Amino acid sequence: MRILIITAKWLFILCLPILLMSASLSWAVNSLWLYTYGYEKYNVSQTTGIAEVELEKAATGLISYFNSDEEYISLSVIKDGEPFELFTNHEIIHLWEVKILFQLVYYLLGGSLAFVIIYSLVMLLRRRGSSWRILTSGVLTGSILTLGLVGALALGAVVAFGPLFWWFHEIAFVFFEGRYWIPDQSWHLHIMFPGGFWYDAALFCALATVGLAIILGGVAGGYLWATRRRAAS
Repeated sequence: MRILIITAKWLFILCLPILLMSASLSWAVNSLWLYTYGYEKYNVSQTTGIAEVELEKAATGLISYFNSDEEYISLSVIKDGEPFELFTNHEIIHLWEVKILFQLVYYLLGGSLAFVIIYSLVMLLRRRGSSWRILTSGVLTGSILTLGLVGALALGAVVAFGPLFWWFHEIAFVFFEGRYWIPDQSWHLHIMFPGGFWYDAALFCALATVGLAIILGGVAGGYLWATRRRAAS
């Protein structure tokens, strides 16, 4: 029984970084503000010749596609007064690959959230002081682990974001046939989402994850500090 309790606690601790990181990434994927911020910052309207309102339409279409059952995207915008098909066949296939990865993130988010909720409810319903301390210490440990992982990734991104971004694609798309992720300079995907955009998106996810970890860790640490102080008095 003790082994089961310890195993469950460590699974809970390991689930927290997965939960917080996947939640931040899911938030970024569905954040229209992040897309439009990147378009404005990197003058995408000028480099593509597509009006800002049409770029926002494209961003909305991408978000909708990533959350739909549609296999391949078909997205057109108005350019120079005429309907224009935004993506080539290679870009469409790559977006399908990206969609599969995002769906995997959603599964990780759902699975980790379910485990965290179930474990937390079980510990809270036991109505024992030791159970609450075990739960909050697990939250604190998981939050610290999350901060450590994000810190390591942030350090790597500062030192060598380009190579890390390339290696990520090599690993993430290794199971797909072809190398559709290798960008062509003429792709609208490449122009709409330049390297700087991905750096900003990674920063957005990192800050969101850190913020969530600090909130959870602060609440858990405050509870443990208060209970120890109460026990000592």
